[in-house]
Amino acid sequence: MPVEPAAAVVREAVAEKHPSPIALWTGVVFFVYLLLVGVSTIGTGFKWISGGADGAAAIFAFASNPVVGVILGTLATALVQSSSTVTSVIVGLVAGGVPVSIAVPMIMGANMGTTITNTIVSLGNLRQRGAFRASFEAATVHDFFNLYSIVVFLPIEILFHPLERTGRVLAAALSGGPEASVGGFNLVGAATDPLGHGLRDLLGGLLPQTPAALLTITVGVGCIITAVLCLGGLLRAAMTGRAKGIIDTAIGRGPLSGIASGTLVTVLVQSSSTTTSLVVPLAGAGVLSTRQIYPFTLGANIGTCVTALLAATAITGPNQELALQIALVHLLYNVFGVLTFTLMPVLRDLPIHSSQWLGRLVEGHRGWALGYIGGLFFVLPGVVFGAEYLFERRQPNLPVEVCQREDIACLQAEVEAVDLRLE
Repeated sequence: MPVEPAAAVVREAVAEKHPSPIALWTGVVFFVYLLLVGVSTIGTGFKWISGGADGAAAIFAFASNPVVGVILGTLATALVQSSSTVTSVIVGLVAGGVPVSIAVPMIMGANMGTTITNTIVSLGNLRQRGAFRASFEAATVHDFFNLYSIVVFLPIEILFHPLERTGRVLAAALSGGPEASVGGFNLVGAATDPLGHGLRDLLGGLLPQTPAALLTITVGVGCIITAVLCLGGLLRAAMTGRAKGIIDTAIGRGPLSGIASGTLVTVLVQSSSTTTSLVVPLAGAGVLSTRQIYPFTLGANIGTCVTALLAATAITGPNQELALQIALVHLLYNVFGVLTFTLMPVLRDLPIHSSQWLGRLVEGHRGWALGYIGGLFFVLPGVVFGAEYLFERRQPNLPVEVCQREDIACLQAEVEAVDLRLE
């Protein structure tokens, strides 16, 4: 059954038959699971087509200065769909001689690239104008926060290196301590990843790699669109009374509760993409506003860094301190960003107003949404990547060929061993 008719059947059933609470919440759980499977499948497809860690390392070979490092960090994470993979690559590059002053902007770019997933989820409401605007605003408020954080902190880092220096001091103090990884508690990954990997293995045996990876991504997008369309009607019916009160208390009561909830949920599910993607349908259904969701996404930014920091304690050997430094830089960057944009009145509402402005544009012409996603995450970084390649700006201080495959492969294996999903 095509996606839109299937969603229409669900909406009509909810509207006309008034299902029991058990049936209603069973439907919600099923389509939330389908949404998570779609997110996982898209990540599997993107990682497959981009080459994973090796693909990210090849992209970073052209990072000749901090600004290019940010842009290529965005591109690498958008393609690989895993900030854990990108982070392990960056640690390997630093171990091989890449200056940390270049690696820190890469981390900033990785922060930006990871937000593409929830923006893709918002496309599930593309054919419903009002719901699409609400979903797109809720998704892109995360984008704008990360974008403005780069604008604020990148010049400061280039001039004074506060993140690099603070991370180095803290890493020296913490290295050699006990392991505190929470990778073994990744229940969401255990429940969803086997389906994405199984589809990859199936298609990989039938088709060449590129068509198989593209088909995997397409299946993931189809799962997301189906889930979002069907969740809209179910959530509007389910989020009444006590359920609505619980959501309002956890997320919508104020900035502090929203940030705390976003941090906690992301530490538990170990994926900021999963956390932020789950609230997009709530916005589309009218359960939560962009202003209520915004603090929750800030908490997701912190939560994914806490998980990364705990995972870094599982890395042993000569690269442990470097892994800790990169993880600490990522955490400090996001904590300082949240504090800055929460406490400074001139910046507090800037991401919200920007996402609402973009929401009005896409409501008038939905082509703006596709142009935004393609332009910000792929075209602009791709142009920079292409320019660096054409003008042969490879710098000797980024020795991918030297640092590379052994360090990167070793670190990637350690990251996978603690079962991280930090997309």
